[in-house]
Amino acid sequence: HQGLRVPLVFLCEDNGWGISVRTPKGWVGKSMKNRSGIRYIPADGLDVAKGWRTIRAAVDWCRRERAPVFIHLHTERLMGHAGTDFEVDYRDEADLSAAEARDPILRSAARVLEAGLLDADGVIALYESVRVRCFDAADRADETPKLEGRAAIMAPLAPHDAKGVHDEATRPAPAEARLEAFGGKPEKLPENQPARHLAININRAITDLLVKYPGGLVFGEDVARKGGVYTVTKGLVSRFGNRRVFNTLLDEQTILGLAQGYGCLGMLPIPEIQYLAYLHNAADQLRGEACSLQFFSDGRFRNPMVVRIAGLGYQKGFGGHFHNDNSIAAVRDIPGLVVGCPSRGDDAAMMLRTLAARAQVDGGVSIFLEPIALYMTKDLHDDGDGGWCFAYPEPERSLPLGEPRVYEPFASDLLIITYGNGVPMSLRAARAIEAATGAKTRVMDLRWLVPLNEDEIVAHASQCDAVLVVDEGRRSGGVGEGVMTALVERLPRLRRLTRVVGADSYTPLGDAAGAVLPNEAEIVSASIEILGKGP
Repeated sequence: HQGLRVPLVFLCEDNGWGISVRTPKGWVGKSMKNRSGIRYIPADGLDVAKGWRTIRAAVDWCRRERAPVFIHLHTERLMGHAGTDFEVDYRDEADLSAAEARDPILRSAARVLEAGLLDADGVIALYESVRVRCFDAADRADETPKLEGRAAIMAPLAPHDAKGVHDEATRPAPAEARLEAFGGKPEKLPENQPARHLAININRAITDLLVKYPGGLVFGEDVARKGGVYTVTKGLVSRFGNRRVFNTLLDEQTILGLAQGYGCLGMLPIPEIQYLAYLHNAADQLRGEACSLQFFSDGRFRNPMVVRIAGLGYQKGFGGHFHNDNSIAAVRDIPGLVVGCPSRGDDAAMMLRTLAARAQVDGGVSIFLEPIALYMTKDLHDDGDGGWCFAYPEPERSLPLGEPRVYEPFASDLLIITYGNGVPMSLRAARAIEAATGAKTRVMDLRWLVPLNEDEIVAHASQCDAVLVVDEGRRSGGVGEGVMTALVERLPRLRRLTRVVGADSYTPLGDAAGAVLPNEAEIVSASIEILGKGP
C-alpha cells in the first residue's frame, strides 16, 4: 500500500481443520483473494510434482516483482491434532476413510510408480529405510542429556554478558560521523549544549545510536516527518533518510512483526509503540515470539530489539484509557524481557545505550517505557527552577542493568521506592515531609522495572526505619507488588512498610484522572503516618 518493494512469501498449509472444528469451505481462499496488494496462489500439497511447480512459479514471481504472495497449500491431516485428540470423536468412518485415501505418501508413491522411477519393491524398500532413519533419530534424541535443574532450563532465556554489554554501551559512535549528525561543529554536540528535558535527551540518544549502528532503524506511527506525537523523533528522518527512519501503517502487529524480521537479519530495530495501551494489540509478538526465540532455540536464534513506548499517566488535558495508561502488568509477565523506565533525560540516554548494547551483545528484547508527562517537564520544585533539566551525558557513559538512582543516600528515616512520574513527585513530597516532621527521606528511582534489582531494594530498605513504595501503576499487578514481595520475603522484620498506588481502574478523561492516580498529598500523608508522626 505504501509502494515499497516487499518480496515476502506467506505459506498457508491448510489441512481443513482447527483441531476438531472443520474450516468453513472456501473461507481461507475468499479472505485472501480479496486482500489488496497480495497475490493469492492455490497449490496442491498432495501432489509433490504439481505442487512443486506451482510453488516454484510463485517464488519466482515474488522475486521478480518484489511483491508479497500468499500460497494456499491444500494438505491432508492424518490422525489427530495431538496425542489426546481422537478423530473418531468428531469424524465419521467414511470421512476418515476418504482422508486415508488422500494420504500424501500413498499419492507420492503412485506418482513414482507411474513415472517408472521405482517399482513396488523399491518404493517399499525406500519407505522402510526412512522408517529406520526416523527410529534411529528418535533413539539418538532419547539418549541426549536431559535438562536438569532450573538454571540449565533458563540459561538461554535471557543471557547477559555484563562486561560485553558495558564495553559495547560505552563505545562511542565514530567521531566524524557523530559530529556531522549533530550539526558539524563541536559546540553543537549534545554534551556541549545546555541541560534539557527528557524528550530532547531521548532524541539526542537515538541520534547517537543511529550514528553508532548502521543497521539501526527507527519506525512506527508518525515517527518520520512529524517526529512522533511528542516530537521525540523530530529531525531524525532528515538526518538519516527514510530508509532508516520511516512511518508504518497504524498497526502494532505490523510494527513488532517488522522488528522481529529486522532483528533476525542482524539489524538493530528501534520500533515505537505510540502508547502503552496500544501494545496490547500485539503483545503476544513479544511474549510468544520475540522473547521466546532464544529460549526455545537454545540460543541458536535471537530477536534483538529496543521497543520504545510512550506511556504512564498524568498528562494534562489529554488522555483517557488509551493515552494515560499504566498497564505495566502485561510486560512484567514476559520471561526474558527487560523493561527500563527513565524519569530524567540523562538517565534516559545512558539507559538507551545499554539496551542497544544488550540487543547487540545478548540478542535481548527490551522495552523502553517513556513517561509522557515528563517529556517536556523542566522544573522540579518551583516554576522556572529548571530542576528537571539535565545535561546530556558523554557518549562513553552508560547505565548498568538494574542500577537504581538514589537521592539523599544517607537519609535513614524513610525510604521511598518509586519510578517514572513518582520520582519528581516523591522528591517534592520529601521536602514537605521534612518540613512537617523533620524526618529525612531517601528516594530510590528504580529505573529498571523488569527484572527488579531485589538486592538493591533490600539493601537500601535495611538501612532505613520505614519504607514507602510509590507505584503509579495499578494496585493489582503493578511494579509495587514485586517490590513489596521482595521486602516482605527478605526483610520479614520490616514492620513499617506501606505503599501508595493507583486504583484498579481505567484512567478517565480530564481532571477525573487524578482520582485514580497517586498524588503528592497521598505520599506525604502515608509517609507521616508510617513514621508515626501524625496528629
